Amino acid sequence: MNTTQKPTKVRYWVVFFAVTLAIITYIDRVALSQAAPQIIKDLNLTKTQMGWVFFSFITAYAMFEIPSGYMGDKLGPRNVLMRIVVAWSVFIAATGQAFNWISLLIIQTLFGAGEAGAFPNIAKAFSVWLPQDERVRAQGIIWLSARWGGAFTPGLVFFIFQVVSWRTAFGLFGILGAIWAVLFYRWFRDNPADNPKVNAAELALLRDSHAHAHGTVPWGKFFRSPQVWMLGGQYFCLSYSWYFSITWLPTYLKEARHLDPTQKEFAILAGLPLFLGGIGSLFSGFIAKPLTRMTGSVTATRRLLGCTGFLSASGLIVLSTFIGNPILAVVALAFASFSNDLVMPGSWGACMDVGGRNAGTLSGTMNMMGNLGGAVASAAAPYILGFSHDNWNVVLYTAAAVYFLGTFFWLTLDPVTPIDSAA
Repeated sequence: MNTTQKPTKVRYWVVFFAVTLAIITYIDRVALSQAAPQIIKDLNLTKTQMGWVFFSFITAYAMFEIPSGYMGDKLGPRNVLMRIVVAWSVFIAATGQAFNWISLLIIQTLFGAGEAGAFPNIAKAFSVWLPQDERVRAQGIIWLSARWGGAFTPGLVFFIFQVVSWRTAFGLFGILGAIWAVLFYRWFRDNPADNPKVNAAELALLRDSHAHAHGTVPWGKFFRSPQVWMLGGQYFCLSYSWYFSITWLPTYLKEARHLDPTQKEFAILAGLPLFLGGIGSLFSGFIAKPLTRMTGSVTATRRLLGCTGFLSASGLIVLSTFIGNPILAVVALAFASFSNDLVMPGSWGACMDVGGRNAGTLSGTMNMMGNLGGAVASAAAPYILGFSHDNWNVVLYTAAAVYFLGTFFWLTLDPVTPIDSAA
C-alpha cells in the first residue's frame, strides 16, 4: 500500500454540480418576478393575483421540503435530484404556456413542489462527499452561486426579452434543467467509494462523513428538539424579509422609486441585492474557519455571524427608507442582502452537523420554515400596501422588524450538537 498517496479531488465535482444547480434554481424563480409586469399585462392580472401566484410557488416549495429531504435520506440524492430537476424543468417551461390566472397558479404550484428538493439534497450530498471542515465553505460557494444566478437573471431576462417573448424564454429555462439532470445522473454516485476515480486517500478524508446508508429518521427527536425549532424559526425570519428581493423588488423600483423597467439600469439595480448577497455568502463561508480559530468555538462563530447578519440587515432596510436617491436606496437594500447572507452558510452547516445522517430531512425542515416565511411575505405585501395606502415603506419596516426578531433565535441556538446524541 502506498502510504504517501495524495488524495484525489473528485469530491469537488460534487460542488461543481451543486453550484450549477443552484444557479439554475435561481434563474428559474427570479425570472418570474422579472417577467411579472409583462405577465400581469398579458394575462390581465391584478397585483393581488400575482401575489398569490408567488405565494403558490413558495408554499408548495415549502411544503415539499421535508418529503424531498426525507427521500434524499432514504433513497439517496442521485435518484431524487435527477427526478425532481426533470419535473420542475417541465413546469418552468409550462409557465410560458399559461393562459390565465388559474393556469399560472397551478403551474407555479407544481414548479414549487418540484424545486423543493434541490438544496436539502445538495446538503445530503455534501454530508457524504465532503469532510466536515469543507462543508461550510462549500455552502458559502453554493449560496454565492445561487444569489449570482438570481442577480444576473434580470439582465439575462432583459436581453432574452429583446429577442423572444416571455413565453419562449421560460421554455429555454426549462431546457437548462433537463440537461443538468442527465449529466448529473451519469456522473454522481451516492457512495463516493462507487466512483472509481476516488482513491483510498480521498476516501480516508471522508471517513468521518455521515454514512451513505439510509436509516430511520428520528421524528420524535426532531419534534422535541429546540435546535430544530430555532433553526426553523431563524430561517423563517431570514426568508420572510429576503424574499422581497426576488418577488416584489422590481415592482417597488417601478412604483416607489419611479424607475423605468425598459432601461437596462433597472435590471442592474434589480439584481444588485442578489449580487451582494452572493458575496455575503462567500465571505461568511470563508471567514468561518479563521473566525473559529479566534473564538475557539464553532458555536460562537455561527452565533456571531447570525446575530451580526440579522441586526445589520434590519438596520440597513430602515436606512433605505430615509434615502431619497433611488440608486443609493437600492445600494442600502443590497447591503441588507449581503448581511442576510452572512447567516446562510452557518445555517446550512448547522443542518449538516445537527442532522447527521438525517441532514437532508433537517435541511428540508429548516428550508420549509424559511419558505413559509417567504410565502407569507409575498402574499402579505399587496395587503400591507392596501392598508397603508400604497406606502412601500411600511412593507420594508415590516421586513426590518422580522429581521430583528431573528436575532433572538441565534442567541441561544446550539448549531453543532447532533440530534442523535440527545437523550
